[in-house]
Amino acid sequence: MSYLFSSESVSEGHPDKVADQISDAILDQFLAYDEKARVACETFVTTGQVVIMGEVHSEQYIDLQTIARRTIKRIGYTKAEYQFDGNSCGILSAIHEQSDDINRGVDNGTDDDQGAGDQGMMFGYATNETENYMPVSLDLAHQIMIVLAEIRKEGKVMTYLRPDSKSQVTVQYSDNGVPERIDTIVVSTQHDEFDTDEAMQAKIREDVINILMPKVRERIHSKAVLDLFGDDIKYYVNPTGKFVIGGPHGDTGLTGRKIIVDTYGGKGAHGGGAFSGKDSSKVDRSAAYAARHIAKNMVAAGVADEMLVQISYAIGVARPMNIYVNTYGRGKVNMTDGEIADKIGEMFDLRPKAIERDLKLRQPIYTETAAYGHMGRQPETVKKTFTSHYHETKIMEVELFTWEKLDRVDDIRQAFGI
Repeated sequence: MSYLFSSESVSEGHPDKVADQISDAILDQFLAYDEKARVACETFVTTGQVVIMGEVHSEQYIDLQTIARRTIKRIGYTKAEYQFDGNSCGILSAIHEQSDDINRGVDNGTDDDQGAGDQGMMFGYATNETENYMPVSLDLAHQIMIVLAEIRKEGKVMTYLRPDSKSQVTVQYSDNGVPERIDTIVVSTQHDEFDTDEAMQAKIREDVINILMPKVRERIHSKAVLDLFGDDIKYYVNPTGKFVIGGPHGDTGLTGRKIIVDTYGGKGAHGGGAFSGKDSSKVDRSAAYAARHIAKNMVAAGVADEMLVQISYAIGVARPMNIYVNTYGRGKVNMTDGEIADKIGEMFDLRPKAIERDLKLRQPIYTETAAYGHMGRQPETVKKTFTSHYHETKIMEVELFTWEKLDRVDDIRQAFGI
């Protein structure tokens, strides 16, 4: 019997994502001027107020207020009527030095034997149901939010849009885990005042179906995914009705509260650790990226149609406590999941410093991860410019989303005899 599975995404204007983006923008600013910086930055946003908290170990001084305001304005909170405005909101900093006890655990041993910045388990997941090896429900939910933000910023149609929005996509799967059809799409978007609630609901529903969704489908290159769009999709558009009050004024936001949106939309598993605001010495982030890199390359190489990889660490210890693999009975090689895990341990160096080096995680590459998911994104090399009241302007060429590269497929095929 078929079953339904749902994933959600949120826009860059969602209050939790505003917090994530401020935290990662601050992290990038530190890394641009001090690649050895240790940063654990949390952000809290509410009506007219931003609070930046956390621990930092760096020799450089960063103007946190300027970075926060710049990020808020880029997202689109530029009007006083939003009750949260990058030009006028209050900003409070409660940043202090990183604990010496944590530093001691991380800095022990030689450089390559740098200890993990915390204990914990991290997961990576991949499935071949989309071209980017992500669950189709989450991939579509992200695309809806990305296109909606582009429409809002372009300002030519749907001119009533405000920055805060959410999406949810429900997909019907066959018994053997193959997507069959899209069952339901939910879109809730913040908007300007309308003359009547009835006019608002009718207009937004019409525009979502006739403007937004065709633009989303134009982005899809996979025939298998396009074939999921049928004439019987159920649409719920702003189902609660009026959504004028939104963003940090409508709901407080906090760094790290959208970890399922950030990863696999509920497919696979999540270890519980958030990513944004943390430098790569924190395995919450770096090992999760490494696990995704492994799972994606394994599925792309043909080891399995679907794969979950778990890596766990002890604080201050370089080598992982374990590597676990689950292929959900969809393996394509004559090996058990335990044997696949052993092979991964032989092929990939999962010490924190090796992960940093191999995936180039000491670059200022994190602002781009803080909205629309950390996984399934397009790896690319870009130039980024960093300005500061206290330093010279820096123009840097950096690689984004290195963990999404399919650069180990040939090695894996050779190792597994594929």
